[in-house]
Amino acid sequence: MNIGVDAAALGMSNAVTAFTSDVNSGYWNPAGLLKIEDSQASLMHASYFANIAQYDYAAYAKKIDNRSAWGISIIRFGVDDILNTTQLIDNEGNIDYNRISLFSTADYGLTFSYARRPTLIEGLQYGINAKVIRRVIGEFASSWGFGFDFGLQYESNDWHYGIMLRDITTTYNIWAIDEDKYNEIKDAVTGQNQEPPESTEITLPKAQLGISKKYDFHSDYTLLTAVNLNMQFAQTNDIISNNDFSIDPALGFEFGYTDLVFLRAGVGNFQNVEQIDGSRKVNFQPNIGLGFKYKGIQVDYALTDLGDQSAALYSNIFSVKVDLSIFR
Repeated sequence: MNIGVDAAALGMSNAVTAFTSDVNSGYWNPAGLLKIEDSQASLMHASYFANIAQYDYAAYAKKIDNRSAWGISIIRFGVDDILNTTQLIDNEGNIDYNRISLFSTADYGLTFSYARRPTLIEGLQYGINAKVIRRVIGEFASSWGFGFDFGLQYESNDWHYGIMLRDITTTYNIWAIDEDKYNEIKDAVTGQNQEPPESTEITLPKAQLGISKKYDFHSDYTLLTAVNLNMQFAQTNDIISNNDFSIDPALGFEFGYTDLVFLRAGVGNFQNVEQIDGSRKVNFQPNIGLGFKYKGIQVDYALTDLGDQSAALYSNIFSVKVDLSIFR
């Protein structure tokens, strides 16, 4: 749930909290769903770790009236056909390759979004997400989790401001471990797996603050600039960090021509990384992207971690967004 969706947003290093305004707002900031004129659908696919892991996303959103909208999205990140070698050696100590089986591990996130524009404050809109998390590790273990997000957007004098509070009540995942499967492996290595893992997993709240502005040049050319401050309430390797919180800034740009072709670039994921000699170095992740939009259909591409500047691996990401009103 932390990777991000939509190649257009990823090409700008995820600095979209303030201006997101389409079906993908259900992930980035549900308040942005109110900018949808009718209904939209979105699909995305990405491969990670040399195609070992597959990351897929689908979303749909629809405007209810001038003051409200709703959306639904699902994310899957999975590794399929993993070799299960826990039974490779039989009771007599012989290796039997016929005892190898396959299993998959996957995380699912189902999100229901609702956005509303209040009547009292002009330019303000808010949204809320209700999330259902499902995690499966073959027949060994599985879990269910639930959580909520809350987002705000405010527009004034062509400036856009946004706040996204993720997992505001903390998100709990409760694990169910198959005892028979666990007993089969707990003594496989002396001194390891002697006690079952914790059955409760907690995701702490996070906050994202954004500001953006779009500039128009001679009607045909536009430049969108955006800045995000991504905050966690824990000490991490982020470039700004203390005992209470950490902040990772992100900066994104989108150059557009006649609302048809888009070039994007961004930089984020600034991390203090300890080197082999004990010194610390600031790593960062530059991203680039390209998009085409024609008659309500938009296709986007992003290359993340250009030049392998950070500890993250680069990935090629494709997504498509469709304004469903074109079919009416």
